[in-house]
Amino acid sequence: MSEVITEYRNENTKNIDLLSTIDMVKKMNEEDKLVALSVEEEAEHIAEAIDVIAKQFLKGGRLFYFGAGTSGRLGVLDASECPPTFSVAPDMVQGIIAGGKEAFVNAVEGAEDNFENGVKDAEVLTDKDVCVVISASGNPKYLLGVLAQADKVNAKTIAITCNSKAKIAEDAGLVICIEVGPEVIAGSSRLKAGTAQKMVLNMLSTGSMIKIGKTYENYMIDLKAVNEKLKDRAIRIVAQIAEVSHSDALSTLLKCDWEIKTAIVSLTMGMDIQKSREELRKHAGVLRKIIFQNV
Repeated sequence: MSEVITEYRNENTKNIDLLSTIDMVKKMNEEDKLVALSVEEEAEHIAEAIDVIAKQFLKGGRLFYFGAGTSGRLGVLDASECPPTFSVAPDMVQGIIAGGKEAFVNAVEGAEDNFENGVKDAEVLTDKDVCVVISASGNPKYLLGVLAQADKVNAKTIAITCNSKAKIAEDAGLVICIEVGPEVIAGSSRLKAGTAQKMVLNMLSTGSMIKIGKTYENYMIDLKAVNEKLKDRAIRIVAQIAEVSHSDALSTLLKCDWEIKTAIVSLTMGMDIQKSREELRKHAGVLRKIIFQNV
């Protein structure tokens, strides 16, 4: 079996165990600086993926991340942060890791090599959904099983990998390949490869949510104000967008159960809470449409 790039030895760090701690840190940081540049090279493919995901969301579809090990954990992490950030249903973005929930905190040996389990886990997919498979090497049989099942039900497929010769790149409809080069520690793809994957996942989820109206300008208008920090943020967002005092923002938020968009519509349009909610429903929750139509 030929060696993949994620297993190569990094000549820049071959003597890292002899360096002082500060020099070791600097060496790792130098390698990390290459990640953003590698991601930049895939900007067009990332943008294309965002458009695919947003289009399926608007059809009632869901976004699924599949991965093994570090890649799987990153997918679960990104999915778990979507409901509190954008107030979407928990099933709208889901992360599935090879080996199940146990694999999130403990390594499950051989999980990535099981094609059949990939097929089984992907049985949740429909033709409205988007299936994103994530892997540094791009060769886990588990993900090939996922893609086989996704293709069977005509789900949209996207592969995120750090290896241009990845097998998942051959089967996915769209490929995002971030070649970050050999790791600081040979084969430890939780490093640069993991950072690259996290950056791309941030873009996919955030970009697709922006496209379907989950933000206003760069404000997080659909967040759930479930603690004091988020309530303070909600007050500031409403005050800034509606151009009112913090006390007026708080008063209105209390009337509408901390619904940020409802409060903004009520304050800017002079509507009561119920009418504001109806206006938002009429415009699919997209605040831009309401404000633009009435300026």
